[in-house]
Amino acid sequence: MNDQPSPDFSVENVPDVLPILPLVDVALFPKMVVPIVVMQNEYVQLIDNAMTTDRLIGLVVAKPTDEKQRFTADDLYSVGTSALILKMAKGEENKAQLMIQGLGRFKVTEYLEGQPYLQAQVEKIQDIVTKDTETEALMKNLINMYQRIIQLSPGMPQDIGTMVSTIDEPGILADMVTSTINSSLEEKQKVLEVIDTKERLKQVTKLVSHQLEVIKIGKKIQTQVKGDMDQKQKEYYLRQQLKAIKDELGEKEETNADVEEYRMKIAEKELPEEVEKEANRELDRLAKMHPSSSEYTVSSTYLDWLTILPWYESTKDNLDIKKARKVLDDDHFGLEKPKKRIIEYLAVRKLKPDSKGPILCFVGPPGTGKTSLGRSIARALGRNFIRVALGGVRDEAEIRGHRRTYVGALPGRIVQEIRRAGSNNPVFMLDEIDKVGSDFRGDPSSALLEVLDPEQNFSFADHYLDLPFDLSKVMFITTANILDTIPPALRDRMEVLELLGYTQEEKIKIANKYLIPRQREAHGLKAKQLTISAGALKKIISGYTREAGLRNLEREIANICRGIATLVAEGKKGPHSIKLEDIHEFLGPIRFTAEVSSRTLTPGVIMGLAWTPAGGELLYVEATSMPGKKGLTLTGQLGDIMKESATAALSFIRSNADALKIPENYFDNHDIHIHVPAGSIPKDGPSAGVTMLCALVSLMTGKTVKKNMAMTGEITLRGQVLPVGGVKEKILAAHRAGIKTIILPDWNKKDLEEIPPKVQKSIKFHFVKKMMDVLKLAGIKK
Repeated sequence: MNDQPSPDFSVENVPDVLPILPLVDVALFPKMVVPIVVMQNEYVQLIDNAMTTDRLIGLVVAKPTDEKQRFTADDLYSVGTSALILKMAKGEENKAQLMIQGLGRFKVTEYLEGQPYLQAQVEKIQDIVTKDTETEALMKNLINMYQRIIQLSPGMPQDIGTMVSTIDEPGILADMVTSTINSSLEEKQKVLEVIDTKERLKQVTKLVSHQLEVIKIGKKIQTQVKGDMDQKQKEYYLRQQLKAIKDELGEKEETNADVEEYRMKIAEKELPEEVEKEANRELDRLAKMHPSSSEYTVSSTYLDWLTILPWYESTKDNLDIKKARKVLDDDHFGLEKPKKRIIEYLAVRKLKPDSKGPILCFVGPPGTGKTSLGRSIARALGRNFIRVALGGVRDEAEIRGHRRTYVGALPGRIVQEIRRAGSNNPVFMLDEIDKVGSDFRGDPSSALLEVLDPEQNFSFADHYLDLPFDLSKVMFITTANILDTIPPALRDRMEVLELLGYTQEEKIKIANKYLIPRQREAHGLKAKQLTISAGALKKIISGYTREAGLRNLEREIANICRGIATLVAEGKKGPHSIKLEDIHEFLGPIRFTAEVSSRTLTPGVIMGLAWTPAGGELLYVEATSMPGKKGLTLTGQLGDIMKESATAALSFIRSNADALKIPENYFDNHDIHIHVPAGSIPKDGPSAGVTMLCALVSLMTGKTVKKNMAMTGEITLRGQVLPVGGVKEKILAAHRAGIKTIILPDWNKKDLEEIPPKVQKSIKFHFVKKMMDVLKLAGIKK
């Protein structure tokens, strides 16, 4: 070992050329002493050479980079510290252990060659010392903060604070504090490069302030954690004491009682093997918890769900076909298609008991009995009925549930309703499936893909249960007003059954058989106290409601029942018979008038037929002309397709003006305006093409269309008439309005098969392929 030399070295004794030792994990400041270990051969040789001469070396911090065995000039900062080797000892494997003291700052001006280690031409740097009142305040503030750090840091020597307070040189104070605080190597290098002592004090004050804040927060966290630990130890100690007291008294712990209760439930309940295994595993976890912990509640709730779900519990199906048909007929008038499908399902179940439940989708206008038909089906089958409204559902978790990691997690609506049903084979109605939305929380319709697929739902995975539940025995029925908004993949999994609107005769029969008795009972009236004549019912249907379904009709009957109930309550017990002339007294002035004849008496006004989600509607198209130059105006909130139909109709007329006997100069001297009334309602679709063309030809020829005639169809520029959709709903709407003649595309002849015979007899149908045929039938062209 070599001890330090006797001469008192100072910065002035430092030569202009120094061997350079790179530092990778420590920064040396002037006047500071640090130990260093040197292992690389070239740097050990550097130390050996220095020890044989003046013991002076230069220390420069290496820039942040991957660890290197050998550094170049570009890897090092330009400002370093000259140092004196106080002690040196060599250990195993040629490793040198040094104790060195910093002398002063220097700046590398040039690296020299000739040695296996780095050598550099250096320029000594002197501090720029400013001693004033600000410097004095900075020093005092820095000393106070540093002493506070020492007080909060048990690992630092306490007497170092006293030593710092005796330093009166600002530069040495800043260097001393920086070398002992917990800052990064880059931050210490920045301090080393500051020559002005006042600026150096300011920079070090920022580092010390940050370090003090970190220590305070760490101390606060440590105090909180220690308090929590002490509280838990106290609780554990008290629980152990309580347990010992209960053992002495012979009382059983509440936890053990719960565990035994769950164990008994699991043993008594017939569970699938996988579910039983998971239940026992969760029970073992529960047994190790204390009832006051939050995890205990989560675990016990999960076990409640596992032991209450009807994994194997089923209701026995009523396979008596005649009885089931009677139940369906008693509850609903008409609706032959869905009734026939249910009877077919029962017949298959009778022949093959393990057959899977169908996935039916009832599509139709509001008020046609879709939801009530689901209840009737459940009653006919002898099954439990459950209904979930999907309108406005936007969260996937509503279907699949939340994972148990969330606070307050529960299974999805599917599993919840199965539990309420108490059997694994209920009739499950998913109402308004066409109104399911999606947003950032997920897409519920995608989650329904698994639920409504017989090939997948035998192992439906709810996120909360995290176990497969068999839904294959459930009879799923969905309802919708329109199919367009249902995703194709979901629509493909369902068997669609359309429920058409009712004719006036059907509505009268339904009102007499179901609606009037139900409303009489709801308002406390007896059968003899209220009767409504057939004429009065027809007036209510035609004059006070305009719908495909029955909701408004029942509402108007309820209005009459309330009026009669008022009379009975006043002592006029009746009997009360509501005739045609009495309707005004209870329902007020008529709301819908038959304007079919009056509106089409003018040239340019034609009646078309439209489809809406609420059923069919009459659609009037009005055309007029005025002096102008070939302009075409379209109003009535028309969509792009409808506007294109109007343009195509006008082009067809212009190209066939001679055949239609329209003057050649008509189009040069007139602007044409087409308007579709009910302007606040958006309209679109190609089926009004025929109507628009007839309206334009009627306007230009001055001829009116035949009375009580309506039409629908798409047109082409060549005068072809193409098929359209929603024909059934359109024909029923025309029948309700008293239309006697309907012009339809020839391609739609097949759709008449689904029209009630009574409707077919009351309307004369014309099927056309060419537009000229339409004009002849309408009486516009000879």
